[in-house]
Amino acid sequence: MADLSTTYMGLKLRNPVIAASSGMTDSVEKVTALASAGAGAVVLKSLFEEQIRNESEYAIGANEQMYYYAEAEDYIRDYTRGNDLQKYLDLVADCKAAVDIPVIASLNCVSSSEWTKFASQIQRAGADALELNLFMLPSDPRKQSVQNEAVYFDILKRIQEDVSIAVSAKISYYFSGLANMATRLASSGIGGLVLFNRFFSPDIDIDTFEITSSNVFSSPEDLYLSLRWVAMLSSMVPCDIAASTGIHDGSALIKQLLAGAKAGQIASVLYRQGPGVIAAMLEELEGYMQRHGFADLTQVIGRMSLHNAGNPAAYERVQFMKYFSDIR
Repeated sequence: MADLSTTYMGLKLRNPVIAASSGMTDSVEKVTALASAGAGAVVLKSLFEEQIRNESEYAIGANEQMYYYAEAEDYIRDYTRGNDLQKYLDLVADCKAAVDIPVIASLNCVSSSEWTKFASQIQRAGADALELNLFMLPSDPRKQSVQNEAVYFDILKRIQEDVSIAVSAKISYYFSGLANMATRLASSGIGGLVLFNRFFSPDIDIDTFEITSSNVFSSPEDLYLSLRWVAMLSSMVPCDIAASTGIHDGSALIKQLLAGAKAGQIASVLYRQGPGVIAAMLEELEGYMQRHGFADLTQVIGRMSLHNAGNPAAYERVQFMKYFSDIR
């Protein structure tokens, strides 16, 4: 029987399947079901900075009395923030008590404000590690790329000053120099990089003239963007990499492991097929390892990374020269 265990950010995982941060990990019951189904670890649904801010502003706007009491606004803001945080701390503690796999907390950050100090309380609640879902849309034409990038490092610095547990950065591909940025992030002391986060993507209803959400789920075709970068960066960065987005079956998981990922995060496939899909993915992985005579994942991980691939230039090629050159 092949050994499916792996390590990620210093955590011992019984297998490389991680249930990603989503609505599938927002309760003890769901996390317990995922652990029972075979997940190697879970990343709890994110505590969103934007959500906390919006709820505070809504509560302030709905409170007419604040116009009579100057301190009411600060009270409401602090109460709302504290209430949301306590619910999240309870989720962390309850999940840790309920399952025997690593429980990774998640913060969704859009600024380096003082609220990032929530991290120390999350650590005290028992989280095994902390994933920072970082994305600052570079949409302000007045800001240069170096200014946008500085926010990432400010957040990581503040967080790592407050906690001793491992910290990972879940990032996007919206960088003019992705390899450079990823290498710098990985060298900042973090334990892992997650490639890549999935965003809210706007759509337009042409009849109601409203901005709506496009498809929130990934598809199997989304695998290949992260696959390229996992293969390239796993040979460059001094931290572990987890692959995310587009992993819908065991074959996709195997590809990401071969590219150099220590683990693969799944979410969309859990919504569509339920926790039972984890067993199917692990069965496919184990069957693959037995067919090729691999005793454990150390013989799989990174076997096809940029450093080890027989044709590393294939990962860096961006044009379809080979496939479309003969088309008339």
